[in-house]
Amino acid sequence: MSLREALANHLSDDFTEVDVARLSHLGTHRKGKVRDLFLSEDEILMVTTDRLSAFDVVLTSVPCKGAILNAIALNAFENTKDICPNHILDSPHPNVMRVRRAEPLPIEIIVRRYITGSLWRDYTKGKHTVYEVAIPEGLQRDQRFDETIITPSTKAEVGIHDEPISRRVIVEQGLCSKDLLDQACDLALALFARGEALAAQQGLILVDTKYEFGTVNGELIVIDEIHTADSSRYWIADEYAARFAAGEHQRMLDKENIRQWLIGEGYQGDGPAPHIPDDVRLDLAERYADLHARLLGRPFTPIKGSVKESLYAALGA
Repeated sequence: MSLREALANHLSDDFTEVDVARLSHLGTHRKGKVRDLFLSEDEILMVTTDRLSAFDVVLTSVPCKGAILNAIALNAFENTKDICPNHILDSPHPNVMRVRRAEPLPIEIIVRRYITGSLWRDYTKGKHTVYEVAIPEGLQRDQRFDETIITPSTKAEVGIHDEPISRRVIVEQGLCSKDLLDQACDLALALFARGEALAAQQGLILVDTKYEFGTVNGELIVIDEIHTADSSRYWIADEYAARFAAGEHQRMLDKENIRQWLIGEGYQGDGPAPHIPDDVRLDLAERYADLHARLLGRPFTPIKGSVKESLYAALGA
């Protein structure tokens, strides 16, 4: 059976929801864009579903997406724990991370090496100045910056758009102290440099990514997920120069694929979303699985049978 066939077998799983009643023993339930969280006093069970969000809107499911994201995140946390402590305790199921409960910073720190995606769209409209970061004029789409830049955003609830913001305004609004923000930004740059190096070893370019931080007993740690196909952009390295010179879109192994498809359908987060065909969902699942194979050095193997039932069994439902 091919990987695509194995992924297609999970199309009908539609693992977008969990039975909260069956998992109520795990703690208080909170629902995020992609994850369902079960909070106890000191820990959180993070269940990564197959929900797909784009433009801050939950749209559909992508087969096995949750397990792929979880595996990449666990690998990335392991490979960066010498730079910054993280919240990982263990993983009792392919779709689950058990983590330390932290007090989250109410911002996302986005590190960028190239001008692309939402920043390129803002740049062409002259809206990039909100970040108060010096970005030269006359850049081309997908051009590499001389130095990495940070473009923070607010961290919104489900159904609400994250908003771009500058480091100065973050401090002025009291969202974060300057010292803590500076520390988080320094750590984000160091984490990104490690992610870049690891990606380059696998023939990939880590284009940009977001980091979320929190504090535990006053210690700053990285939380949520890092360097996954949902939180980052990855391009195929040996195709970059030729595609850039020709003005072509890069070959991507991340969620930007679905964003571009949605833009082509005239959707950018407002109004009714278009129907996403199974072939499009499978194409994205294959790209996520390709990224898993490259970053982890082993192919992704979909779980046999029902993801939900295996999850409930693993978590003692």
